Amino acid sequence: MEIPFVKLHGNGNDFILVDETGSVIIPDEMKGDFARLFCDRRFGIGGDGVLFLVNAEEADYGMRLFQPDASEAEMCGNGIRCLAKYAFDMEYVTDICTIQTLAGVMEVTMGYDEEGLFTAAIDMGEILFECAGIPATCEGEYRQEIEGYTVYAVNTGVPHAVVFVEDLQSVPLMEIAPRIRFDASFPEGANVNFVQIKDEGALAIRTYERGIEEETFSCGTGATASAAVAHQLGKTGNEVTVETKGGRLTIHLDDHATMEGPAEKVFEGLIVF
Repeated sequence: MEIPFVKLHGNGNDFILVDETGSVIIPDEMKGDFARLFCDRRFGIGGDGVLFLVNAEEADYGMRLFQPDASEAEMCGNGIRCLAKYAFDMEYVTDICTIQTLAGVMEVTMGYDEEGLFTAAIDMGEILFECAGIPATCEGEYRQEIEGYTVYAVNTGVPHAVVFVEDLQSVPLMEIAPRIRFDASFPEGANVNFVQIKDEGALAIRTYERGIEEETFSCGTGATASAAVAHQLGKTGNEVTVETKGGRLTIHLDDHATMEGPAEKVFEGLIVF
């Protein structure tokens, strides 16, 4: 048995992509275990998740994302840019398409610039600030004190906790983030973002991702969540450059949020059994 795959990344947030538009390659009941096996960076291909490009009834194509712990994530901002690049390069789509995710249908605008760099802008939809939509066990908007930190939370396709700090590099991320991620107020868990405000148009973040259970190089939904909370609190304007460990993303905020950033193909190969 041979399984073709493509490795891509968005600002260092890396994924294995399997194209299932022609036929199902990995049965649904095996997709989680497939991700657990091949996301391993020593005994597998290595990645923050496995993207499955699938056919969809309500959009041009669909995206399913399985994480290294075998769970399925609702949405991933960097992942959808990687999937869009693959679909664009394969000429499945043109410069504007729609991708169905568990968090809803996302519109993607994409293409190459004069220097040959691929970028995609994702309509992230409405940001959910109310606890019921995160989900979180509280009323109104989320603001809690956890482990001595003031924690805000929103849903940008997946639940995100946002913590503002003065010095991003001094944060004991692997000590504090799991305690916030597993706090009882988040019944489905939460990704955790530590945020340092640079100025009214820029911030820097470090993100601990649920399902990966460690810090990742970049998180598109986390960048969107961090910019949205910062803007709501009056710390930034409605266009924000977010500096992640792996590169920059641009977030535009109005009635919807738009996330813009790059995606790159690393290599392609065959898994042979």
